[in-house]
Amino acid sequence: MWESRRPLVSAAVSALLRVLLFSGIFLGTPTPALACPKSCHCAERSGLTAVQCTSRNLDHIPADLPRDTAVLLLASNRITAIPSQAFKELRHLQELDLSDNHIETVDAGAFQGVAGSLGSLDLSHNRLRSVPREAFARLQAKVSLSDNPWHCECSLQEVLRELRLDPQTVNKVVCRTAAQEEHTGKPVVQVLNSGVNLCNFHPKTTDVAMFVTMFGWFAMVIGYVIYYVRHNHEDARRHL
Repeated sequence: MWESRRPLVSAAVSALLRVLLFSGIFLGTPTPALACPKSCHCAERSGLTAVQCTSRNLDHIPADLPRDTAVLLLASNRITAIPSQAFKELRHLQELDLSDNHIETVDAGAFQGVAGSLGSLDLSHNRLRSVPREAFARLQAKVSLSDNPWHCECSLQEVLRELRLDPQTVNKVVCRTAAQEEHTGKPVVQVLNSGVNLCNFHPKTTDVAMFVTMFGWFAMVIGYVIYYVRHNHEDARRHL
């Protein structure tokens, strides 16, 4: 469930595709200036477009990306969020690198439109504590989520259940904080493979709150009974 079973040859093909695409920067045909974001460099080879936007001080995902983009590199910027349908026009997108940013939120539907084509997604070295399950709906890509300040609880377990994590970085997906303190600092996959079900955990604070509430009701009932007895006793004395 937690380990990738994709044949090694697919990784080699992905790497070869990147090399072929970016060799176009020197040997291929540059895409027209109007088709490429101003802060990025685009190159086309064999009908596929590679867009290089690494280390450009971007604080958001460019909106004017070529529709035939196959590789999109947005690493080492200042992007803080991935909005819904951020890549919906990029139907040919195969590789997306968003590592080393400041991403804190991923909206539901963030990868809508590219879930079927995307083969590699890198969200490592960001500021993610949690993500909605719907954000990765039907996503088939190999995903890297390492080096984020994850909060380990039920919703994260549900998200990871649906993902194909990168086997090379899976042990770096660590619980920075956790609903159960004993899991803090441990790799998430280690916690889950030990048989722990984070969705069956009920915080102790809930039990304490329930106890206090029940005690309050009990005290109120006792107080009413005492008042009732005293009141009836005084009425009885008046009639004597």
